Amino acid sequence: MKTKAGNKKVNKAWLHDHINDPYVKLAGREGYRARAAYKLKEIDEVFGLIKPGYLVVDLGCTPGAWSQYARRRLSPTGAAVGALNGTIIGLDLLPMEPIEGVTFIQGDFRETEVLQQLEQALQGRQADVVVSDMAPNLSGIASADAARIENLVELAIEFAQNHMKPQGALVAKVFHGGSYNDVVQHFKAAFQVVKPFKPKASRDRSSETFLVGVGLK
Repeated sequence: MKTKAGNKKVNKAWLHDHINDPYVKLAGREGYRARAAYKLKEIDEVFGLIKPGYLVVDLGCTPGAWSQYARRRLSPTGAAVGALNGTIIGLDLLPMEPIEGVTFIQGDFRETEVLQQLEQALQGRQADVVVSDMAPNLSGIASADAARIENLVELAIEFAQNHMKPQGALVAKVFHGGSYNDVVQHFKAAFQVVKPFKPKASRDRSSETFLVGVGLK
């Protein structure tokens, strides 16, 4: 019974924080599907990653906030609809509500059929920027979770190596914990420049941070 009561307290506390979160309120006002949009926005503003005419691939894109941000960034007027100077392709295992101007592919990009859909969407081009907000379902078992996190980052790096321009950039969500140093080493082995960055929109108590890798080795 104590556990259930504890869970209720945690859920009520989370809900209270969520409802009063300034980024949640801002997302509602500005039409973003999730507060995560502001994480990518800050990363982009600091590192200048997404530029007009670019091809952006969004891994783990559902519910679509990062794709929404990229779509507005590639709009000549910063609009959520209308003209688009660039290409955005989103991939996720889960379904996503359509976003105007964004090509969405549902499935696992390691599977042949999904990879063929991606290559068709790419039309012989390579991405300028790959962004990955992929995160595993955490079990609470530290060693297992660390392995899952590391695996997803490895997949994002491998994807970038296969489908991104040599001078391109990868942004990937990572977590401080048992796998963090290994993940950083994977990035350093793959990219010429590697920068860790924790946006203000990332909650203080969250162990998440982001790695930005620029220029494939």
